[in-house]
Amino acid sequence: MPPHIYRPVAGLLIALGLSGAALANEPDKAPPHQAWSFEGPLGQYDQSSLQRGFIVFQHVCSTCHGMRNLTYADLAGIGLTQQQIAETAKTKPQPGAPDATGQPTMRPGLPDDHLNSPFPNDAAAAAMMGGIAPPDQSRLAMTHPGGPDWLYAFLTGYRMPPPADAPVVPGKFYNDWAAGHMIGMPPPLMNGMIQYPDGTPATVEQQARDITTFLVWASDPHRNERHSIGKAVMAYLIVLLALAIAWKRKIWKRLKTQ
Repeated sequence: MPPHIYRPVAGLLIALGLSGAALANEPDKAPPHQAWSFEGPLGQYDQSSLQRGFIVFQHVCSTCHGMRNLTYADLAGIGLTQQQIAETAKTKPQPGAPDATGQPTMRPGLPDDHLNSPFPNDAAAAAMMGGIAPPDQSRLAMTHPGGPDWLYAFLTGYRMPPPADAPVVPGKFYNDWAAGHMIGMPPPLMNGMIQYPDGTPATVEQQARDITTFLVWASDPHRNERHSIGKAVMAYLIVLLALAIAWKRKIWKRLKTQ
């Protein structure tokens, strides 16, 4: 994967764990619905968007968040080659066996390694992130009440400057979809902060759509295969139905001519 220009932002999406109460606080407010390629019984993931979303995850989200339910080998599901997977895993050091003196060691990552948190444990993460450990991203899109529409709305919901009637709180930023609308995490996405290899303009909206698509895939990586099997089964049943109707008509035609 070619090098990318990026600005790491500590704590990307930490508010997704902190802002789960946002919809509960405003029960009548639902995020605007977005058109997603993967929605509906016949939906399929956009592989190009998945790969762009992984780039956003790598260069921004993974500074604070892990995906312990995924291995690097699983990234074959978004279209990465075995060489790309091996190269990506190699850049993520993992704890190795103790050396001869019993001291801990590190080794290059392997495809079978999990996308673990960058912190050794939740206590260390909380100590470095203001008292709250950043949530794991593996199942976030599935477990958050607002789903992908909320994730996209949150990532694009920062307002700078804030509305005129918003309270001024030092160290806080205004977001339409954060609990209480105020959050300590600065806007994680910026226009042009990443260079996509396919030339797609890296606007905030595009990055938000791509990382949301990737997070949905991470929570349900087998959706494409499941939907493909479903379409094949439906086609098979339609053919059987057509044959049954044709056979029925043939039988009744014979009976009527007798």
